[in-house]
Amino acid sequence: MAIENEAAPSVQLSRVAVSETHGEDSPYFAGWKAYNEDPYNEASNQSGVTQMGLAENQYLEKHPEASCWGKGATGFRENALFQDYHGLLTFRKAMASFIEEIRGGRAKFDPGRWVSKRRQLQERKFDRDLRWRTGVNIVPIVCDSSNNFQITTQALEAAYELAESMNIRVRGDILDFITRKNIHLVSDEIYSGSVFSSSEFVSVAEVLEVREYKGSERVHIVYSLSKDLGLPGIRVGTIYSYNDEVVTTARRMSSFTLISSQTQHLLACMLSDKKFAKNYIEVNRTRLRKRYERIIEGLRSAGIECLKGNAGLFCWMNLSPLLEKPTREGELDLWRTMLH
Repeated sequence: MAIENEAAPSVQLSRVAVSETHGEDSPYFAGWKAYNEDPYNEASNQSGVTQMGLAENQYLEKHPEASCWGKGATGFRENALFQDYHGLLTFRKAMASFIEEIRGGRAKFDPGRWVSKRRQLQERKFDRDLRWRTGVNIVPIVCDSSNNFQITTQALEAAYELAESMNIRVRGDILDFITRKNIHLVSDEIYSGSVFSSSEFVSVAEVLEVREYKGSERVHIVYSLSKDLGLPGIRVGTIYSYNDEVVTTARRMSSFTLISSQTQHLLACMLSDKKFAKNYIEVNRTRLRKRYERIIEGLRSAGIECLKGNAGLFCWMNLSPLLEKPTREGELDLWRTMLH
C-alpha cells in the first residue's frame, strides 16, 4: 500500500535544511544536469552538451599504466577493519611526499599533521560549502590580473574594513596581517600542482619556514586531489595545521567524514610512487600550459578576451560584447544559448 503525503507537510525541517544557500537550483547545477542528460560525443552526439565545469583527468584515463592505479592493498585487514580517524598512516605519508614534490622540496610536511576528510572545499562553491551549514558570511578580497592576482595588504585592509562595516567577524584570511588583526589564515592550495607558468607557486608553508615558523599556530592549509589529479569522483580532501588543537579537533570531527580504507590504500600506492609523482606533475603542467595557450588563442581569434592566468584548469572569458542586455537575465540568456 502506497503512503500518500500531504501537499503541505505538517512536520517542518530546520532553517539550515531548507536554506536556499545550498545553490542546488543554480545554473551551476543545471549545467551538470543538462550534460548528464545529453553529453557531447564527437562520434555519436555532436549536438550534445559540452562539459566545461569539471576537472577531469584525460591523461590518466588514457594512460592508466602511468600510475599504479588499481594496485592498492588487497588484504582484508587493511581494507575492512577499523581505521584511525586521523586517516591511514600510509596515506598520510604518501600525501606529505606528494605535496613536497609539488613544491619542489622547498617545504617539509609532517604526516602527523595531516587529517583526511571526504572532499575539500572547491573554488566555485564556497557559498554552498561554507554558508549552507554554518550560516557564515563571506567577504571577498578583490584581486586582478594586473599583478597575477596577488593578494595585497591594501586589498586585505579593504576587505577587513568592509567586514567590520557590515558587523561581520572575520574568521580567516597573509602572515603579518593576520598577526596584527589577531585572526587565522586558511590557505586553500587546491591548485598548487597546476601552476604552469614560469613563476613558481609559493606555498604558505615555504613562507613559514623562512620565518622560522613564527606565528605558525594561526596558519592552516586545505588541499584536495580532485584538481591536481583531475579525479573529482574520488572525494578526498585534507587539512594540514600547525596548531595542535586544530589537528586534534579536525581528527575528532573527521569521524563523520571518513574516507574508505580502499580509497586511501589506492591513493597511497599511487602517490608514494615517487617516479610516477615526479613525472605526472611535469606532464600535467606541460599539458595544462599547451591547452591554456590553445584555448586562449582560439578565443582571441573569435574576438573574446580573457584574464591572464598562470595556473588552474579554467579561464575567465569576457563575454559582455555578446550580451543582448547588460543584466543578470541577459547573462543567463547567453549561458542558456551556450549550454544548448
